[in-house]
Amino acid sequence: MSPTEPSGQGDGGSTDEEETRSVAWHNLPVDEIFDQVDTSEEGLTAEAAQTRLEEYGPNEIHEEEDISPLKIFLAQFQDFLIYILIFAALLSLGVGLFPGYTPHYVDAALIFLILLANGIFGFVQDYQAEKSLEALREMSAPEATVVRDGEKITVESTEIVPGDVVFLEQGDAVPADARLIEANSLETNESALTGESSNVSKAVDAVDTDTPLAERTGMVYMNTSVARGRGTAVVVGTGMHTEVGSIATQIQEAEDEPTPFQEEVNHLGKQIGYGVIGLIALVAVVQYFLTAANPLTVLLVGVTLAVAAVPEGLPAVVTFTLALGSRRLADRNALVRRLPVVESLGSVDVIVTDKTGTLTENKMTVRRVYTSGETYTVTGTGTKTEGEFQLDGESTDMAQLESVLRCGAVCNNAERAPESEEQDFFGDPTEAALLVSAAKAGIDVEHDRIREIPFSSERKRMTVLVDDDPVTAYMKGAPEEVLDHCDRVIEDGEVSELTDAKREEILEANRTFAADALRVLGFASKDVDDPDASDDSIESGMVFLGLQGMLDPARDEVPEAVADCRNAGIRVVMVTGDNVETAKAIGEEVGFDPEGAMTGRDVEDLSEDELRETVEDVEVFARVNPGHKVRVLEALQANDHNVAMTGDGVNDAPALRNADVGISMGIRGTDVAQQASDMVLQDDNFATIRDAIAEGRGIFDNIRKFVNYLLSANAGEVLVVFIGVLIGTFLFPDLFAEQSEALILTPVMLLWINLVTDGLPALALGADPKTDGILDRPPRESDESVINRRMMASIAMIGGVMTVTGLALFFYGLLTVTDLIRAQTVLFTFLVVVEVVRIQVIRSRYGLSLLSNRWLIGAIAMTLLLQLLVLYTPLNEFFAVQPPSIEEWVWIGIAFIGFLVLNLGMSELLDRVLATSNG
Repeated sequence: MSPTEPSGQGDGGSTDEEETRSVAWHNLPVDEIFDQVDTSEEGLTAEAAQTRLEEYGPNEIHEEEDISPLKIFLAQFQDFLIYILIFAALLSLGVGLFPGYTPHYVDAALIFLILLANGIFGFVQDYQAEKSLEALREMSAPEATVVRDGEKITVESTEIVPGDVVFLEQGDAVPADARLIEANSLETNESALTGESSNVSKAVDAVDTDTPLAERTGMVYMNTSVARGRGTAVVVGTGMHTEVGSIATQIQEAEDEPTPFQEEVNHLGKQIGYGVIGLIALVAVVQYFLTAANPLTVLLVGVTLAVAAVPEGLPAVVTFTLALGSRRLADRNALVRRLPVVESLGSVDVIVTDKTGTLTENKMTVRRVYTSGETYTVTGTGTKTEGEFQLDGESTDMAQLESVLRCGAVCNNAERAPESEEQDFFGDPTEAALLVSAAKAGIDVEHDRIREIPFSSERKRMTVLVDDDPVTAYMKGAPEEVLDHCDRVIEDGEVSELTDAKREEILEANRTFAADALRVLGFASKDVDDPDASDDSIESGMVFLGLQGMLDPARDEVPEAVADCRNAGIRVVMVTGDNVETAKAIGEEVGFDPEGAMTGRDVEDLSEDELRETVEDVEVFARVNPGHKVRVLEALQANDHNVAMTGDGVNDAPALRNADVGISMGIRGTDVAQQASDMVLQDDNFATIRDAIAEGRGIFDNIRKFVNYLLSANAGEVLVVFIGVLIGTFLFPDLFAEQSEALILTPVMLLWINLVTDGLPALALGADPKTDGILDRPPRESDESVINRRMMASIAMIGGVMTVTGLALFFYGLLTVTDLIRAQTVLFTFLVVVEVVRIQVIRSRYGLSLLSNRWLIGAIAMTLLLQLLVLYTPLNEFFAVQPPSIEEWVWIGIAFIGFLVLNLGMSELLDRVLATSNG
């Protein structure tokens, strides 16, 4: 069902469902509605309702099948690298089945322990199950009043069927999509569905077929609510065949796409896996065919290579860093629902933002007052009563304004909330704004109301009678409507005749206010002799008092935040359900270019290619529906943009689900929007998005640091084992061909290195602070990977330097002392020391000193302490190492200095080569 083709359903077999789904219900006159759904004002019989319920099913949103926690947990082990490690662990145990070989229980246990820890990390991350459709279901009205067998009854909302006649009262939730057949002062709150911030006045009149969803005044929709008045309607769509059902379908159809970083990590894992298999095969060929090594010895070398090559800690470190980043974002009022999105924030280059409550306060505020031929400016925003009235920029006397402000406060059904409540006022936001404007002038609004002539969409005005001694009638409403009931006007405190010239002057002031996107109300009053007189008598011969123009003002911090985003190379686009003039006015106030603003209908008229070209220039889209938002999003993504999309209503859920980063509102956002999003703004503030992007860029930097660190360390370990075995096989053929423990490093040693050096320090890198000026650089390109050209070259270079210095140390020890265990111990310790120092070498490229991260200092200290415990406590028997002598520490020191010198020289050479190639 498309937004412009509302869902309609037939009855128990008399009307074809597919045919009625294309019916434009809002375009049909009332007398045709009953024929279309085969019903009447008397509603359905119980039997007909039951038949239709069986045909169309319950009036509810269908849910997707939940994924069991067990499946989520098992999914953590469906990875190519995990398969290699599991196979290595099984081999470590399996060798014990052969004579002369003992099972490597420690190796296998450590591998399984690390895999289990990574699985738990991933499970916690992924067990944020999607609840979007469940939230949609919970929003539905639990009960509804309908006519069955000619009588009013209350039924469960799930039992509503097409053709039911439903009754709506103030405060009711609308149970299904329905066409109005009666409306008395009916207003609905459709903000969650359409994005329209103001209540919508309803009427039974038909509107044009192509009328936007937000302007279909003859329709009411499932999951909206009645804000005022009452009405009667015929149900034309239920369950998944409603507007909200259409949104649910779009949510279901939206696939969870992995982020670019997730795809890159998966691709990297496969590359590493294939590389490990290739290395094992090569070493096996060399050992078996050239030296006639025992096949089981070859297998053990393969296990060692697998352990050395696979960065076991990478998934855990990625998850920890993202979780730490999400905690930082939470401190800035941004709650992350899906961890990978933390990294995605750093690559966002377009923000598509809603207007109401994100760029604005979401609180109507009187900005201007017109009376006695003068226009006054009102300061202050929101529901705070601090502010003043200015004329030509100067504070002014309140006397001229008292009558119009008092009228707005008295002809009003809003009221101040108790101090214990979170909100300041109860009632319609427009009426609350009038109470605030009166309070700013210090006007006492206490009064005894005698009578009310209520507002309706047909009357467009409201009048109350108050015992003000004498009884006074106060009117507010549409300026033209109020003027039509006035024959006098107040000027400078005196009442005079309302001439045609004065009437035109007032209308011109109204047009000026409206042109600035202000919502304008007119006010009038008169003394009443007979409070029981007819409505027409009371509302005639009024004295026009003035106008009040109000607007939902922009947040103070938003213009600066928008400017910061643009300085960071990020486009900001406004997409709102409000009318185009309001959108342009707010857009201009916060720094958007309102020229070329488009409406949802304009979007519909463009082809896909035309829209892709247009979205690169337009900054304001107004009167949009869910389909328009998704189209704008897809056009931007088709242009290779990484898009962050904000939203708060049910209507925003499909776009939030499909965005690279979906951002919902925490204060006014619906459960549906929040569950469909990746991140929730707890303060609904656009400035928080800017702060979150800065954090996201910092987190990406940290991810890049530890990926560099882990892979360079593992590359060094692999090359040490691979080349060392090849050299050892030729230099010491008997030792390396026959002895099961004749390895450059044992698997347990490599697991320990990866656990303490790749683990603790890499985790601490996640706490690195952002670099200065992080928002002064453009976002990274959409196709830029975590592992760029320089990092790849650096990883290869560091691996080579570690191999040269490490193997020189190992074979020198083996040749001089002819003790394999002591040679392994020295190499083992050297690699631990080199790898922890490598961290600061990486960080220095980001301008960070060691002292800038106290957690890293602690991690390095803990790593070195743990290594000393392994060397100089009974743990050395567990790891099959011997305490190094002073002379061996000297060898380690010499090799370490050689590593630093070679690393420095190679880094400078690498920078020159890359600079030359880039130039």
